[in-house]
Amino acid sequence: MATLEDPVEIGGLTIPNRLYRAPLLECAGNGPDAVDALIADLEPAAASGVGLVCQGATIVRGEGGCAAPEMTRVHDPEFVSRLSRLTDRIHDHGSRIAIQLEHGGLRSMETWHAEYHDEHPDLEQLAVSEPPWQLRVLDRLGFLAYDPHVLTTEEVYELAADFGRAAARAVDAGYDAVHLAGANMGIVQQFCSPFYNRRDDEFGGSPEARLEFLAVVHDEIRERAGDVPLLTKVPAETPAPPAPIVRRKLSLRDGVEIARRLERIGYDAVVPVQTSVVWDMSIVRGEYPERAWDNEGLQAEYDAAFGGPARKRLVALANRLQSLQYDFEPAWNETFCRRVREQVSIPVLAEGGIRERAQMDRLLGDSSGDRGGASNADPACDMVGMARPFYAEPRLGARLLETGSNGSAEDDDSVRVLCESCNNCTVPQATGAPGICRTPTVVRKRGELERNGAYDRS
Repeated sequence: MATLEDPVEIGGLTIPNRLYRAPLLECAGNGPDAVDALIADLEPAAASGVGLVCQGATIVRGEGGCAAPEMTRVHDPEFVSRLSRLTDRIHDHGSRIAIQLEHGGLRSMETWHAEYHDEHPDLEQLAVSEPPWQLRVLDRLGFLAYDPHVLTTEEVYELAADFGRAAARAVDAGYDAVHLAGANMGIVQQFCSPFYNRRDDEFGGSPEARLEFLAVVHDEIRERAGDVPLLTKVPAETPAPPAPIVRRKLSLRDGVEIARRLERIGYDAVVPVQTSVVWDMSIVRGEYPERAWDNEGLQAEYDAAFGGPARKRLVALANRLQSLQYDFEPAWNETFCRRVREQVSIPVLAEGGIRERAQMDRLLGDSSGDRGGASNADPACDMVGMARPFYAEPRLGARLLETGSNGSAEDDDSVRVLCESCNNCTVPQATGAPGICRTPTVVRKRGELERNGAYDRS
């Protein structure tokens, strides 16, 4: 069975090991300092030995589509060409880098960010179909603001072409792989999901037709960017509210079938994730981020984002209730990944709640050595990734990979991440704040490990 240190191949690309930094919000924007901000955010993971670094969701068009403030756009060839400085820095460390392409559709800022909506009153949200009744109710109650533009068939093809154009620019700038944001309520999930997609053209009407957008995006990328390794998240909407609130959604079985069809289409790897039909804490899970909500320095920005103190308190209350509903569960996508891997021959990447080296060994099926928790079970995946732990420890790879660890694999201090899944890093990003750990106990522990050389590679 594979070990974390073993190389793996995705679509002809050899990745030096099976640890990856999952996509995160960098909040770097497109300003004059954007490339430097991305380098500062992403290079530490590569320097620590991580095999694959995934840049967070980047928007394929020049306006609209951002799910959070300061997301980077890759519509401008001149800007994207400057990203070669980033890819060169990642390659200098022997790592590979993927760019995640995205459009938010009905999840875009103009639906939920009050100040942004007021500043862009004419900006419509791209929609696969008319918003479901559940979202229209939230619109009438004032929690969201929808002014949707349902894409015509021709416009769907043009949007797919924008994904292809963005991929081609990225490949020219040195990116090694293209990663589609196929979950977390972005427009790709909206095409796949019966909750959103009620179209009656070739892009809707059946499970196969709902995948046609991903098929056209695949073809556009192949035509414009060649044989670049292409991977995507695959959604199962299992955490979504139950019937009768939500009747139409993607089951785990549906998600497995989507993965099988994507392999036939020609995708080179898949990332199965369980996600809701709406933007909620099922995406991150863990504790209620009380410290972040109480941060005095962010109250004005929260008011601007959520539409004033009263609405801010309602959002915080919903956040608290969701934290009770979505308890942290170690490796919460494991069952989904395992079922997909049983049905496909392309690599399966696992992320979500992975926090220990022993967990990684078990997911990869590594039974060698004396790592507690490893077993002889078949592998659940071919690579393991983490997101928020890299906010807490930007050079985390050095502690997890044997080649960079200063301790034995059995030493708990060397194999357990510091991230407490407290989510204090996530809520401030609604204001455009950078993704950093804001929990003092974690920051202090990281400082101790730094002074002891835990992040130094041998």
